Amino acid sequence: MAKGYEVHQARAAALQRLGKDLARRAKSKCELTGASGVPLRAYEVPPVAAEPDLDRTLLLCEACHAVLEKPSTLRGRQWQILAETIWVDFPAAQVVAWRLLHHLGKTEDWAREVIDEVFLDPEVEDWARSEIL
Repeated sequence: MAKGYEVHQARAAALQRLGKDLARRAKSKCELTGASGVPLRAYEVPPVAAEPDLDRTLLLCEACHAVLEKPSTLRGRQWQILAETIWVDFPAAQVVAWRLLHHLGKTEDWAREVIDEVFLDPEVEDWARSEIL
């Protein structure tokens, strides 16, 4: 059990080292919703690499972390910002936005319309489809 704890601590430290670069790239805003002035923390987009990778990590607000940890709580029009996020020029954000929109599309017409209109690079779409929420 101590070994698992040590591995977790080492990964947390590696993610923390990405902190300044994440904050700079995100301009200290949530990379999905654009929320500022709220606590932000790193989120590794699954499937996670052996070592934390800046290009596969997002800086997200607590609300985004909560829905990613429990997608069943994702509801309605409050997430329409994802219709804009899906078009950003950063693959990790596109992947998470696509996954959330795909999940929302089960109950929300607007989310299905966005998914139908979006075009992702094939490798980004493969990444997004690799782990459906």
